[in-house]
Amino acid sequence: MNKVWAYTISKALTESETDQLIQSGKKFVSGWTAHEHQLSASFSVFNKRIILIQVDENVAEASGCSIDKLMHFVKDMEKQFQCELLNRLLIPYKKAETIEVIHSAKIKALLDSKDMDEDTLVYNTAVSTSKELEVWEQALKNTWLNKYLIKT
Repeated sequence: MNKVWAYTISKALTESETDQLIQSGKKFVSGWTAHEHQLSASFSVFNKRIILIQVDENVAEASGCSIDKLMHFVKDMEKQFQCELLNRLLIPYKKAETIEVIHSAKIKALLDSKDMDEDTLVYNTAVSTSKELEVWEQALKNTWLNKYLIKT
């Protein structure tokens, strides 16, 4: 099974920035090790707004020091692209064919203005396995964000 990390990108990146991020990410995972064992890892950017990093734990497991290396890389990317990646209150959601990102505190206002509803698809970036990633796109009403829906 694959271990998964997902990071929401707080701002829309340009094509050039997205390409640079992908190059940096692929370079990172190609040299990423755990206890001097090469990890079988992949790096991708989903719809320009969510970084996905996966490790095939059947080959080698990511451990404490390798996860520290990942955190260092992510923080470097935050600085390089002047964005937030570690803010778990950023919510990516589907709007037409794109992904928008907002702070969870703004969900209620979007619901009130009808720019979002209970069926708006949001992405669960708290996924940690490839199995969870298969169903990471969920209607808002089926997530922890349903607390913002008006209950009658």
